[in-house]
Amino acid sequence: MEPRQQGLLDKEPLKEVDEDMVSEVDLNNTVTEEDREEMENELIKLEEEITTLKQVLASKENRHLELKQNLGITPLNELRQNFSKSWYDMQTSTAYKKTSETLSTAGQRTSVAFSNLGNAINRKFGDMRNSPSFKSFEEKVESTVSNIKSKVGGTGGAGNFEEVLSSAAQASAQGTPTNNVMENSER
Repeated sequence: MEPRQQGLLDKEPLKEVDEDMVSEVDLNNTVTEEDREEMENELIKLEEEITTLKQVLASKENRHLELKQNLGITPLNELRQNFSKSWYDMQTSTAYKKTSETLSTAGQRTSVAFSNLGNAINRKFGDMRNSPSFKSFEEKVESTVSNIKSKVGGTGGAGNFEEVLSSAAQASAQGTPTNNVMENSER
């Protein structure tokens, strides 16, 4: 027979001899009869104390509920109070204060950034309106409107681009034509 290696992770399964050795070990022999009686008595006392404590706790819980009812404290009121306290605790926490300050600063910076963006856009539109390209476009539109008015027989001067646009807007709002085409064709 080859010598068996000792260790926690034996590669061989338990043999019948090993099982017999385990069954012969009596764990109860380590405790004396006197100690055993003492532990059983202590166990009985603990169980009695636990039963008594459960009864006392149940009695106190009933009294607690009764006092709350007499004071008009409902579960909803308790929930509100707990929520209010939790909210207050959260608001007074350091993390909340730091987060609030950070968000406030970010909001202010965002507001300034949007304001600057709006100013830049306004400035660009102003620059665009004063550009030679826009002036040329404006002159062409005024010239075209003038030509159309003179061909159609419109009265009055050609006016500038803004006047033409506002008169067209007023006419469309009133539902009337912007020139005298109808009047001339009826004559």
